[in-house]
Amino acid sequence: MNPLQIDLSGGQTAFEPGDEVEMTLSWELDEAPESIELRLVWSTSGKGTTDLEVVMTVPFEFPYSSETRRTSLVLPASPYSFSGKLITLQWAFELIAFPSEDSTRQEIVLAPTGSEVRLKSLQKAKATD
Repeated sequence: MNPLQIDLSGGQTAFEPGDEVEMTLSWELDEAPESIELRLVWSTSGKGTTDLEVVMTVPFEFPYSSETRRTSLVLPASPYSFSGKLITLQWAFELIAFPSEDSTRQEIVLAPTGSEVRLKSLQKAKATD
């Protein structure tokens, strides 16, 4: 089991822009870290280079070695989660302990309908019009 854990309220992992996400963060480490940091990030994968953007950071200073904390974040308006033939954009929460850099990640979907946007090729899109 990972010593760091992110539990989203109700187990929900799909959200709309501007939604407030409530979560419980917990860690059980051998010794007290200097700090714990929650990050909201998006990253791309697929052909070409991978991009990673840290959108929000919530620091938790002076944590105990074993602790549970509740917090919430309001999600930004964009970019939307999407996937296509060549590239995918994925959102996630990351919880990181310093200086050890132990971490965990909880992927989420951020889109107007709460569902990942599926990109079609232009040829397929024209054929269905």
